[in-house]
Amino acid sequence: MSHNETPGSVRVRTDDGNEWRFDAIQKASRFYDCNRSNAIAFACNDVDALVSAARRVLERDDLTLEQRREIAETLSTRAVTFEVDTDIAVTTD
Repeated sequence: MSHNETPGSVRVRTDDGNEWRFDAIQKASRFYDCNRSNAIAFACNDVDALVSAARRVLERDDLTLEQRREIAETLSTRAVTFEVDTDIAVTTD
């Protein structure tokens, strides 16, 4: 989206079953020690970096399958689930 297409404001609905959003925004605001608008932007920017970092950790060769699965379970959240699968291939001659 170009700068000219950026809206002047963005509304986040927190009614009708979305009350959890306000709580999440408040927690982010406390975590980042800033206003709610900046907290939302910081959290959105950070999630991409954190997910990429988690993927890099889960792909490390020096971890056992069990360690990877434990890390994946620990890092999984309400909205992001990490799973570790193994590929097994059988080749016949």
